[in-house]
Amino acid sequence: MEAVRIGIIGCGVIGKVHLRVASKSPLTEVVAVADLREEARREACEQYGVPKSYADGEELLHDVDVEAVILAMPAEHRTDLAMKAFALGKHVLTEKPVALNAEQVRQMIAARGNLVAACCSSRFTFLESTRVAAEFVGSGALGELRTVHCRVLLSAGAAPTSPPPPWRLSKRMNGGGILVNWGCYDLDYLMTITGWKLKPHTVLARTWEVAPHLSARVAPGSDAETHFCALILCDGGIAFTFERAEFAASRSKRAWEIIGSKGSLNLTMMPESGNSVVITHDDTDAEKGVHSRTIWEGALDMSRLHAGVVEDFASAIREGREPQTNLERSLLIQQITDAIYASAESGRAVEIR
Repeated sequence: MEAVRIGIIGCGVIGKVHLRVASKSPLTEVVAVADLREEARREACEQYGVPKSYADGEELLHDVDVEAVILAMPAEHRTDLAMKAFALGKHVLTEKPVALNAEQVRQMIAARGNLVAACCSSRFTFLESTRVAAEFVGSGALGELRTVHCRVLLSAGAAPTSPPPPWRLSKRMNGGGILVNWGCYDLDYLMTITGWKLKPHTVLARTWEVAPHLSARVAPGSDAETHFCALILCDGGIAFTFERAEFAASRSKRAWEIIGSKGSLNLTMMPESGNSVVITHDDTDAEKGVHSRTIWEGALDMSRLHAGVVEDFASAIREGREPQTNLERSLLIQQITDAIYASAESGRAVEIR
């Protein structure tokens, strides 16, 4: 397969990851980068042998050698650049969150045409454990699905020597806080494992910003949540409970679980230490009740988190197919996200239309 000629806009932390992955992969060739910072552009070109650099992302989009772009800057600028990329015939891989709101995703869908567009919220779906779990749920072994659970609380550690970047907890720059930074991964992961068959219709949620006495852990001016909790009701009587927090006044906890009428599946999206994970099936029978067994245990290739997204994007372009998480799937994730924020702000349940 001929390598897809990639341009990367944004050479910050995640942009460097894309540079490393795309430069190593035989499926992609990085032909240009763009960043407002001259030093970042120069470093990228020198370290990865990129032949061209631009101070402005729109200039890169006009480069005829660029077939596809990776948008690795804060969300407030992504939709505008994606729309311009589509107009110039470029395929687009956007970092997460896919946009600031669902309306922006709809605009991108309308402008995409026959081009490939993907979102990086799919990172954890390229791990072997995710494939195993999805196949198991798809087999019907759990019976009729009843509840889906995600609860991840990360304890507040020692005060940092420097705060996170300003965009990370900024509603204006990134659309929100922990929900769009990490919750989008949870949603993509659990949607993939359940075959993208969950159809949410009602959301009741709450969000909280960092506690005042822990404010040194966030950038000055941060206005987005570090903790959210939501109940998401889906068609077919399925309930989805969803909670995530960082800088929490709690011991760290991590749990992903899918419960059906016949059994449940206990999952690990991300290893707590090392690379090993375990998937456990709690089954039932009429006489003995619940009995548990491990259906998969092993070490994950964590390099697939980033390589999987880029290689799936490139393969989708060359094979003329949809990527793992296309704009339609991204729209569903964004609709849930928007509903969580709307419910938390209004104090009432919100319908997803």
